[in-house]
Amino acid sequence: MDSQYLTIYDIVPGKQIAGRFTIVGSHRQGGFSTAYEAKDEDGSRCELQFFPTGLFEDSGQVGDFQERLNPWIEVDSPSVLKVRELIKLEPEGLALVMDYPDGESVRDRLNREKRLTPKTVVELGCQLLEGLEQIHGKGLHHGDIKPYTIHVKGGAEGEALHAFLVDGGVTPGLWTAKGLGNKTALIGTPYYAPVEQFGGDAPDVRSDIYNLATVLYEAIAGKLPWGGNSFLDVFQAKLQDPPPFEERVPGLEVDHKLEQAILRGCLADRRRRYESATAFLAALS
Repeated sequence: MDSQYLTIYDIVPGKQIAGRFTIVGSHRQGGFSTAYEAKDEDGSRCELQFFPTGLFEDSGQVGDFQERLNPWIEVDSPSVLKVRELIKLEPEGLALVMDYPDGESVRDRLNREKRLTPKTVVELGCQLLEGLEQIHGKGLHHGDIKPYTIHVKGGAEGEALHAFLVDGGVTPGLWTAKGLGNKTALIGTPYYAPVEQFGGDAPDVRSDIYNLATVLYEAIAGKLPWGGNSFLDVFQAKLQDPPPFEERVPGLEVDHKLEQAILRGCLADRRRRYESATAFLAALS
């Protein structure tokens, strides 16, 4: 595996990484990393996601994080952004090489359109659940599904929709990497995280289901199931079962079966949620 000394300040357009990737420009920002558009030496477009040196205390943590991410190279689904390889950076840094994520995030689309049609939301959810079936089937968990980590292409009238997950495994990888799990009580995004993660539980199958169900609720309603302006407000609201759509958006009519399918995924008690992506997919479709 290639390695080189590199800091975040060195990553500028034209910079060559690992002797083969040329940086085109900054593309998107995550909670723990920055992703850049790049070109491989064969001319193919890709994305490099850099995890800075300061995120890790020593090479042992880098190695543990890398070990957690390596299995994602084997995930091959149109509903999951493809991870090609990992590059170790000195000192104590790491970069993920991925296919370039075309399209836009669901957050960008919701900012523009405010809501998605129930038909689009069902199609979106089914595609992503098919991706989660493969992820979970390999013993992996996404760990931080939210509008920013779902990308979509198409979906206009008469145009096919393609939805896929990005940043898979980063959150649980950081959670379990040696020395990182005790740095924060909640790795992830509070509005989309289930109650158990507020107490420090690691992401699992049912937390992925909760994350996705919350996004689907927001996509239909144009707002989250729960309000709250502080960490404590959000936590207390999440202790209750999610409200029906009409309660959050008076006058909004949603098919009863679709509403019940989504609400079950958002339940506070993980034991009452779907036990698998396959079960959620069956209810949604």
